[in-house]
Amino acid sequence: MGFPSEKELRTIRIKLQNSEPSRLLPNDASKADQVKYKLCEKFVIYLLDHKMTQAQLAKRLKIDPSRINEIVKYRIDLYTIDKLMDLAERLEIDFDVKVA
Repeated sequence: MGFPSEKELRTIRIKLQNSEPSRLLPNDASKADQVKYKLCEKFVIYLLDHKMTQAQLAKRLKIDPSRINEIVKYRIDLYTIDKLMDLAERLEIDFDVKVA
């Protein structure tokens, strides 16, 4: 497998220009937002570990694929801790919640 051609690189650049990036957690994030961010991270890890697409995961959870996309892009403003924990439990994702 060699380096992509110029045509392939142009196609990738166009796709990246039109996509929304993942969000970073601000340094002053609340404890609740920190928990939600960590839970979103667990979904990204789950997808990678199970070599699944977002569409496959959405089908497994019986939710719209756009919702998985929001989760893996860390759109924590759209979710409650309860909702993320419910989805994680359905996948039997192992997680601990620590409050300090």
